[in-house]
Parts: sequence; structure tokens; C-alpha cells
Amino acid sequence: MGYVKFAALWLSAVAVTAAMSWPADGQCRLCAKPETAVAPDASDAGISLQIESSLDFDRLILMGAGDGAAVIRPDGSSAAQGSLTDVSSRAMVGSASVHGEPNRAVRVELPRRIELFSNGGGQIAVDDVGSDLPALPRLDSAGNLSFRFGGRISIRGDSDGQYRGDLPITVEYQ
Repeated sequence: MGYVKFAALWLSAVAVTAAMSWPADGQCRLCAKPETAVAPDASDAGISLQIESSLDFDRLILMGAGDGAAVIRPDGSSAAQGSLTDVSSRAMVGSASVHGEPNRAVRVELPRRIELFSNGGGQIAVDDVGSDLPALPRLDSAGNLSFRFGGRISIRGDSDGQYRGDLPITVEYQ
């Protein structure tokens, strides 16, 4: 049986980048070398992303030596194919929330595929990662946006073990 659980550890780097301070303009603009970079919008420091629940396939049971796949969709539904018997009722869709400036459009990036690794050196992949985000996501009037994400995991008969991996999510104002 395989156990898969994601934690989005990379997310803290996004928050650090958005909260960095920038030097103030000096009195004399001719005394120093001019900067050609675009100054960041002051409101960009206020965006944050929080993982509410991790994508978790829980236990998957292979019946026989064939290949199988399990899907957890963003709406919470699941399915098993091939030699997998079923997706556990304890499997969970991932969910996240974004907080920032009200009514701002945001860009949310999720990878289409991630690699998972076991303590025994095994490797499998989750592909077809998707979310229930609208085509043009926007924070609501309170500055909040919640979304759910899921994916498909493919397993071979020799994929026994507990698998873990990171699902990096990037959020930026547009």
C-alpha cells in the first residue's frame, strides 16, 4: 500500500519575497547611480498564502501486479483505475487560502506534475494537478480567495511504501 501526503514548504519563500523592504529615494537623485528597475507596488507586501489542508491519498491498495491510478478531484470526488481497489474514504483534497488587498486580481501557479519519494528510495509521480480556481482569480471584497486542488497518482505493483513530496504554489498580484 502507498501513502502520499503533500506539504507546501516552498510557500514561505513567496511570502518573504513579497515582504522585502526597498530603499527609500534619497534627497539627491544625481548623486547616485540611477536604478532602472521598476519599483514594486507598496500593496504587494500584503499578499499571503496559507495551506488549509494537504492533498492526501491516504492508503491505496493494489490487487495484483498490474498498474493502477487514483484520482482526487478539486471537488472532493475520487476514482480508482486499473489494479487499485478504491481510494480510501480518509483521502483528502488539498485546500488553500490567499489573503491580500481586496478586489485585486491574482495569478496562482500550481505545477502540473510533482515527484514523490519514499524512505526506501522509491519514486512515483502525481500528475494532472488541477484546482477549482476560476480562469481569472480575484480576491473578494474582504481580500480573501479560497481554492481546492487535486491530482492523479499512478502506481505500479512494486510501489509499496509511504511517499511524500512538496507541491509548490506561487501567488502574485496581476
